[in-house]
Amino acid sequence: MTLRVLGVDPGLTRCGLGVVDVAANRRATLVEVGVVGTAASESLDARLLAIDAAVEQWLDRHQPDVLAVERVFSQLNVSTVMGTAQASGVVIAAAARRGIAVALHTPTEVKAAVTGNGQADKGSVARMVVRILRLSEAPTPADAADALALAITHAWRSGLSAAAASAAASPSRSGAAAAARSSQRVPSGALTAAQLLWVQAEASARQAGHGRRHR
Repeated sequence: MTLRVLGVDPGLTRCGLGVVDVAANRRATLVEVGVVGTAASESLDARLLAIDAAVEQWLDRHQPDVLAVERVFSQLNVSTVMGTAQASGVVIAAAARRGIAVALHTPTEVKAAVTGNGQADKGSVARMVVRILRLSEAPTPADAADALALAITHAWRSGLSAAAASAAASPSRSGAAAAARSSQRVPSGALTAAQLLWVQAEASARQAGHGRRHR
């Protein structure tokens, strides 16, 4: 079984798009990667329309099982946050029109999943993307590599997490929930160091959440 994930690093100026196929043995293969760019001089409606049109084309061309989108988080630059949120909304709406599930992952989650270090820099993430996908060089600009990292993160998470939350985050038509259940039987020695750290982080988060609910 192969899970096809479209990773999206949203932004008005540069919106990274990356499609990855991930097999049941966690081997990831690049399908396509690119960036949709719009100029700051364009009107907001025109910029959002351009992103919408590009995402629609990618969905038509690749028919992903699920979209993995970077979760918008607060920053000091409010205008940047607003632009990211607006672009993210367009992407999520495009997926919703087709009944495609969308999963949101924070930058820290992505860094931890791909590199094993939630504080890793963009260079480290790009180098691991090259290694995981067996590429000759890192995709540029960084938004493209980030989109691929998002796709890899979601595929690994849905395939490795035994939590029901993971299944709910990716109720895709490909049966990712079944993969999550079967992952409980995967021996720890079969996982990479980054994957082991991710599973441990997931377990800790579930335990903390369980504790809060029973207080």
